[in-house]
Formats: sequence, C-alpha cells, structure tokens
Amino acid sequence: MLRTVVTVATGLCLASTLAGAQEQAPNRREFTIVAKDHTFTPNTLAVSQDDLVKITLTSEDRPSSFAIDAYRIVKRAAGGFSTTFEFRADKAGTFIFYCNLTADEGCKEMKGTLVVKAK
Repeated sequence: MLRTVVTVATGLCLASTLAGAQEQAPNRREFTIVAKDHTFTPNTLAVSQDDLVKITLTSEDRPSSFAIDAYRIVKRAAGGFSTTFEFRADKAGTFIFYCNLTADEGCKEMKGTLVVKAK
C-alpha cells in the first residue's frame, strides 16, 4: 500500500514538473519573408520574448539582405535564392529590419518591423 502511495505521489510530482517545463519552453515561430521589388513581404513580424525565431529570406529578383541592429543579424540572399537562419528574440521591443546592401539604391527603401512582446 505504501509503495502505491509513493509511486502515485512521484508520478504526480513528475507530471507537474514536466507541465511546468513545457509552459516555460519558448515557442518556435517560423516566417518566410519574400524580398521583391524593393519590398519585404510580410513587413511586420510579431513574436513573444524568448521565442525561437526561424526566418527564411527568399530574394526573388535581385540580391537582398535582412539586418536587425539590436540582434546583430545580417543575412544575405542572392537573387533567386533563399537563406534560412534562427535567433532567440530575447529583447522585448519594436525593432526595424532592413536591407543593408549599398550597391542598390532601392535597397534603402526595404524596411520592416519586428515586434517582440514582453513576457
């Protein structure tokens, strides 16, 4: 009888610990951003703080880049190609992402917003 009580109590404690760990685990958010005609689509990304963010940047017509200064991210995709990268959104706030290529004047027009909601 005592063994059954200990087993049930241990099982409940383990289930409670696993449930707590799952609640604290960050979400994984995936986005595909298409760069075309000097525009990012979509140009707004919304995530929660500590989410793991996976972005696939697809450049349809010319070389493009994706830069976010606050996260120290700069990724480039050649025209007709894609690049995929991940980062943890550990800073809450609103951040501008943009194309940082200097050879193409239209690149300066390419901007978007990453919104990281605080926990």
